Amino acid sequence: MTEPDNTTQPPSVRRGRWLLPAVGCVLLVAISGILLSGGIGQVSSAIFEFLIAALTQLRQAQIEHPAAVYLGAFVLYVVVAGLSLPGAAVMTLAYGWMFGFWPALILVSLSSTTGATVAFLMSRYLLRDVIQHRFAQQLAGINAAFEREGAFYLFTLRLIPAVPFFVVNAGMGLTPISVRTFWWVSLLGMLPGTMLYVYAGTSLPGLDELKNPSVTKILNPQLLIAFTVLGLFPLLVKKIAARFIRPSDR
Repeated sequence: MTEPDNTTQPPSVRRGRWLLPAVGCVLLVAISGILLSGGIGQVSSAIFEFLIAALTQLRQAQIEHPAAVYLGAFVLYVVVAGLSLPGAAVMTLAYGWMFGFWPALILVSLSSTTGATVAFLMSRYLLRDVIQHRFAQQLAGINAAFEREGAFYLFTLRLIPAVPFFVVNAGMGLTPISVRTFWWVSLLGMLPGTMLYVYAGTSLPGLDELKNPSVTKILNPQLLIAFTVLGLFPLLVKKIAARFIRPSDR
């Protein structure tokens, strides 16, 4: 009995066979990042072997159906960022590990900015009263600073994550800033931090090293440098940004 010819099947049927597995594999990337960030030694042998097999399948899915994998990764990140769910930083590391520096940088930059804009629009049009009641004190500070500095204040908030991501998005949704300005300022402001996290993700060991993990392979000089810069980055940016803020406004 001959197998059915896939080329004769409707496009929607053929797409359905690999779209869901591809999206599922993207979820495994995020899970793998969480496991890696917690230490490979904490993962049991059975779970680790399952993870390696799943990541191998993801690599294959990326080769065979890159559009589906990138789309799934984009949607997943937008949902996490838009709903302010935990794990965005770990996902950025995982995307850097999976896709490489430039593809991951473009993907994370666009998806994180899109997710932030979704939260911004929800604050402006759906949750205004709730947010004003819940974060009245924080919003008062954001509104006052925005009146003084305008879009530059949003830029500094994106560079220096001193205020929670959700509060920035929600607070800006209640200011007069336009959606277009919010989008491109957020994109530029988050770009340096995104670059560092993606670079750190590319420094994580590959599949071959993960199959035979060791401390020397995981803690390579490139990874140590990346996380050192990540730790120092907010302090450096804070000092640089302070030079551009008028003393009377501090």
